[in-house]
Amino acid sequence: MAVTQNNQVDFGKRSGLKCFPVSTGAMRLPEEQKAIPLVRQAIDAGMIYIDTSRGYCDSELKLAKSLKDGYRRKVILSSKWSPWNLKVEPSDDTSADCMYRRIIESMQRLEVDYLDFYQIWAICNPEHYNETVRKGGMLDGIRRAMNEGLVGHTGFTTHDKPENISRYIDEADWCETILFTYNIMNHTYKQVIAKAHEKGIATVVMNPLSGGMLAENSAILIQAIKQASGCDNPIEVAHRYLASDTNVDTILCGITKPNDISSTIANYQKSPLSAEQIVSVEKSLKSLTKENLGFCTDCKYCLPCPQGINIPMIMHAVYLDKFLRVPHAAKCHYHWIVHNPQNSIPSASPTECTECGQCEEKCTQMIKIIENLKYAVCVFDKDN
Repeated sequence: MAVTQNNQVDFGKRSGLKCFPVSTGAMRLPEEQKAIPLVRQAIDAGMIYIDTSRGYCDSELKLAKSLKDGYRRKVILSSKWSPWNLKVEPSDDTSADCMYRRIIESMQRLEVDYLDFYQIWAICNPEHYNETVRKGGMLDGIRRAMNEGLVGHTGFTTHDKPENISRYIDEADWCETILFTYNIMNHTYKQVIAKAHEKGIATVVMNPLSGGMLAENSAILIQAIKQASGCDNPIEVAHRYLASDTNVDTILCGITKPNDISSTIANYQKSPLSAEQIVSVEKSLKSLTKENLGFCTDCKYCLPCPQGINIPMIMHAVYLDKFLRVPHAAKCHYHWIVHNPQNSIPSASPTECTECGQCEEKCTQMIKIIENLKYAVCVFDKDN
């Protein structure tokens, strides 16, 4: 599918740019030999907004080679960074000077003399936001780069509470794009996405397939989605669900192989879900939520654990494996929480559990937490 002016949309009113409803997520590009033609295939198909980060391993380096031969001028190139997500150097902080250095570094890695967007990576609480906007803070570093003609636009990505994001939207007249999680199984940010869109901020969606869960061939999810929509392809329904929300400007398609591009665009060529289908799908999937299954509701009454185990996060991995039958997504979530040193919400390993029982005494759902911690170790750590 070649993109024409007719199937591009506003990339927010504030930026004055246009994009296609499907964009390129460059977090998990394959090896360089395959990445170069893959990125160019995505651009040629119209996926001209490219999202990368200094924290995505060698993504910027692969994009540098992919964007040669005239491809750079065809795209809206965006990178991002924050010290709470990644310290490139031990001295990294939230100052304007440090942010400016990281911008220059990304430009060097990407081998470009201009970035269309540079964003604050993962504003997840008011402290992050305050550090961003304070005098001499990260935003001032981006503004310096913008004043020097090195960066065109800015914004932020977020996993914060919707009520906090709503306040940021009211205050942040500088913000031209926000990247949210939003999918058929997670509608947490639906209202603030609508608010951002109304304010002219470009709305970009990550995790459109719920972190890969909908690609795992879960019989439970397939049955629920087919019963509600009449379609037994969860990926197609997930894309058509997002396509039906006119407050979403574009979704990020994580590209690792050619079919990621062609199949996603093909789904966006189909009709969006009807209002009736949306209600039916949301109702069907709601029956599979942790609350309705009587499992961990993330109330956090079980915390703090004396051993530093992030019990709700471990329970989420167990929920994905036991109840939704998406083992790959479950294991990825578990290893991110327990074994990734860059994770901003880490957890001690469940092997540290002393079976003191304090968590089970406080659990409102009366979950056998100790038993489920042992399950997590048995299932997720067996090959580690």
